[in-house]
Amino acid sequence: MSRILPTPLRWLYSLEWRRGFYDWARSDGVTWVYIFKVLFAAFLTLWLAMRLELPQPRTAMITVFIVMQPQSGHVLAKSFYRFLGTLTGSAVMVALIALFAQNTELFLGSLAIWVGLCTAGAARYRNFRAYGFVLAGYTAAMVGLPALAHPDGAFMAAVWRVLEISLGIICSTLISAAILPQTASAAMRNALYQRFGVFALFVTDGLRGRSQREAFEASNVRFIAEAVGLEGLRSVTVFEDPHMRRRNGRLSRLNSEFMSITTRFNALHQLLERLRSSEADHVVAAIKPGLQDLAELLDGFSGRALTNADAARLVTALTAYKEGLPARVRSLRATFQESAPSDAEQLDFHTAYELLYRFVDDLHSYAQTHASLADHSHAREQWDEPFTPQTNWMASAASGIRAAFILVVLGSYWVATAWPSGATMTLIAAATVGLSAATPNPKRMAFQMACGTLLGALIGFVEMFFIFPWIDGFPLLCVMLAPVIVLGSFLTSRPQYAGVGLGLLIFFSTGSVPDNLTVYNPYTFINDYIAMVLGMLVCAAAGAIILPPNSRWLWRRLEQDLREQVVYAISGKLKGLGSSFESRTRDLLHQAYGLAVGSPQVQRDLLRWMFVVLEVGHAIIELRKEQAILPVHPAYAQSQPWRQAIRVMGRSLVRLFLQPSQSNLERGLIAVDHAISRVQATDEPFAPHFDTSALRRVKSYLHFIRTSLLDPQSPLSGYMKVTAKGVEHAA
Repeated sequence: MSRILPTPLRWLYSLEWRRGFYDWARSDGVTWVYIFKVLFAAFLTLWLAMRLELPQPRTAMITVFIVMQPQSGHVLAKSFYRFLGTLTGSAVMVALIALFAQNTELFLGSLAIWVGLCTAGAARYRNFRAYGFVLAGYTAAMVGLPALAHPDGAFMAAVWRVLEISLGIICSTLISAAILPQTASAAMRNALYQRFGVFALFVTDGLRGRSQREAFEASNVRFIAEAVGLEGLRSVTVFEDPHMRRRNGRLSRLNSEFMSITTRFNALHQLLERLRSSEADHVVAAIKPGLQDLAELLDGFSGRALTNADAARLVTALTAYKEGLPARVRSLRATFQESAPSDAEQLDFHTAYELLYRFVDDLHSYAQTHASLADHSHAREQWDEPFTPQTNWMASAASGIRAAFILVVLGSYWVATAWPSGATMTLIAAATVGLSAATPNPKRMAFQMACGTLLGALIGFVEMFFIFPWIDGFPLLCVMLAPVIVLGSFLTSRPQYAGVGLGLLIFFSTGSVPDNLTVYNPYTFINDYIAMVLGMLVCAAAGAIILPPNSRWLWRRLEQDLREQVVYAISGKLKGLGSSFESRTRDLLHQAYGLAVGSPQVQRDLLRWMFVVLEVGHAIIELRKEQAILPVHPAYAQSQPWRQAIRVMGRSLVRLFLQPSQSNLERGLIAVDHAISRVQATDEPFAPHFDTSALRRVKSYLHFIRTSLLDPQSPLSGYMKVTAKGVEHAA
């Protein structure tokens, strides 16, 4: 075809042009498809609302801007929670009007408490569940404040609002699903397939000693963000795809198992790095052959997508490797013992291979779960250990207090001054404080929304008073509104300007999109926009002054929460403890890392705490599991000195991680050393191999806890003024 075309047109069939087009279609092309879908859905909703003569067509149109997302699953999830939030907020508003219609002060006080509770809920329950709390809060304000002047119409106002929002939800959902749909399930499959290839490359580099500290930390931050993000995607895909809904348990299991293998490998990697830095070359050389075998196995999966067929091949390869590993370890140990290693060096050897075996076992389970996704139903679907998010209650309470304070202050100002636009200022503040509560930096979000609203006011004034009076018909109205909607949608697609785009779209529509009966009143227009901008600026100021979430006090609280996960590992219920511990710790780090943006040293300190918490906590959980399945034998009795020593060690670790100090670290190390010596002094009736000896596995985990506490890269190293023997071993 290209040969018979004129030369100027042959570039259409060139390989370079097609590659460039496909790259654009996968990046900016997706954004422009989203923008035009927003445009189409907004105009369809506005036209239907006007034809149905709803009281406020702009409310239906605003719903489109709020719920529209590039992926249809996100639209469904957000619409679902918006509808629930609207129903709840409307019901509360009707109840408050019924109780306090004759007493504005009590109404405003009750409304402030309600908005504060909803804002705290939005800060605590993230993703789209948070949006339901946001809507429940500011729906009560947006319907209730205007209804104060006419309490008898409060119920119908709530009904109309539910109908307007329902229309916006229906139109958004239909357009998102019908026109060039981008599904969340496709995004999740792609993320799952690509994630393992990146992780396999990360593992092979670590096993061969090629990873750098900065790259290691950056990769872990990425894996944490992906684990949290995939949990959000999983909760979205159940709304749009029955294929993924049938695999919901396996997807949850897969995410949990991925967190487990990253923790397992991090523990192995940290031990290997400590051995390499202490110049224990002969120990590293003795361990290296087994590591090299695994690295060569994973080379075929590194840096490439892991499809279901590839996962099946990985299962086969790991099964063979796992079955041959015990014999391989015995052979390597026999060779290693010819060099007459010390007790500490033998512990290092055994601990490294114990961690390697556990890592391979977990990796094998992950591959099995991934391969099972090819089946419509599978036994691995049975999974009752969900992702457990963890949010600091003080951060949530701070968001609620901030929201209640803002409403009390602005509501009091409105009552005291009788400013006609005071109700607008108060309800816009309620909406802004709710929308910004779930963001890491509410001050920045509120200020960006104020900037977008100011831009919308300037554009809206020109359109409302100089353009709208001259146009006739709905098509011309769409032509005039389209540039603003395109600009706002484009800004919302850019994370650094999302607040500006959101403010422009929502509050341009609030103040400048005409109703069926348009009122041209410049004084009310200007007053309302001044009230909107003032309300947002007050929210921004409150976010910077009243318990700001990105301040040092919260970082310290989140660091404390991270350390307390070790206490949870020691005292929590053993069933499902591993996955719960993993998800809680990662979720805390993900929150803290986002709040500490712009403070790299704080981020690094938090990440270092996460490493030591995961290492020690995971080892403790393994110790508890080993003790829970011990056979009945006098060597394993509860009264044995080694079991008593482990309980004493647990109490000392609780003290250490609740209150890190030199003395508590010394006590913790002494307790670990004592537990190791008690285990070494105990005889058991089984062969002394790591696959047959429970005490050898217990000793390996105790030794790993000791090396973690002595790690010079750990934040506990600042308290490390211990005995010369301990320092020498750490070095």
